[in-house]
Amino acid sequence: MTSEKKIAVIGGGTGIYSVLTGLKKQPVKLSAIVSMADNGGSTGVLREEFGVLPPGDIRRALVALSESEELLCDLFNYRFKEGSLEGHNFGNLFLTALSKMEDDFQRGVEQAMTLLNVQGKVLPVTTEDTQLHAELENGKVINGETNIDVPKHDGNLKIEETFLKPECSINPKAKKNLKEADAIVVGPGDLYTSIVPNLLVEGVPEAIEESSADKFYVCNLMTKFGETNGFTASDFVKVIKNHLQSLDYVLVNDKKPSEERIKEYEKEKAEFVTYEQLKEQDFKIIKEDLIRESGYIRHDPQKTAKVIFNNVNT
Repeated sequence: MTSEKKIAVIGGGTGIYSVLTGLKKQPVKLSAIVSMADNGGSTGVLREEFGVLPPGDIRRALVALSESEELLCDLFNYRFKEGSLEGHNFGNLFLTALSKMEDDFQRGVEQAMTLLNVQGKVLPVTTEDTQLHAELENGKVINGETNIDVPKHDGNLKIEETFLKPECSINPKAKKNLKEADAIVVGPGDLYTSIVPNLLVEGVPEAIEESSADKFYVCNLMTKFGETNGFTASDFVKVIKNHLQSLDYVLVNDKKPSEERIKEYEKEKAEFVTYEQLKEQDFKIIKEDLIRESGYIRHDPQKTAKVIFNNVNT
């Protein structure tokens, strides 16, 4: 593989951070295409008060791709713990200020990329304001990403469908990066609140389908209560395939963490994702040890990046 390969990563939350921090150490040109559905916490307040697009997931991607000093990255991630700014993240405030100064969210992000010495591109999947909604199996509609992410309703109810309201279109710069990519990586991340919202944006599935890139889906390690209760890898892939027909590779983790580590997730009603029921269709299944050696059960950035990098066609 040459050093000029272009990889576009689609997602949001902590999942996109893990993949980007690993891939940036490989000889590739990266672009992060980031969900604009978040409306919780500091991000939600800033959206409501200043009318900006959600900065939180953009901030994570910027820090992941930054080559700046550690102190600057730590500053961008700093969260105030008291006063009128309690709960707000410095990076979110910074992005809000830049977007207001530039009178354009995308240009504000581009200025932040320069200041943080970002190696690659960080692109909102859409530059239009929209909100995520989910219809449950009992017909009830949950409004807002944060209410789906942290359910106040009965989290045992399955999500039947998600949709964006108002409908929105793909950011032209994101479209260009998808079409020109040598590889497109979807996931990992919360299925219905970090991954699928990108695929609901008008023009995103089409741009991915029309691209000649190798298409990867990185399956989650753990289920999430209120979103993917009882899911196996097969269930995750089925949902992705409902929105995106073309997949070349599905990455699944084949190393089970210790019972002690899994037990820590019982209070969150989360379970380890198994892959045995997943069968190859029009994609290849790649089974590898993708997990961190200790701590939270998350993808190891270097292991995951290496598997992706080694399977991108030359």
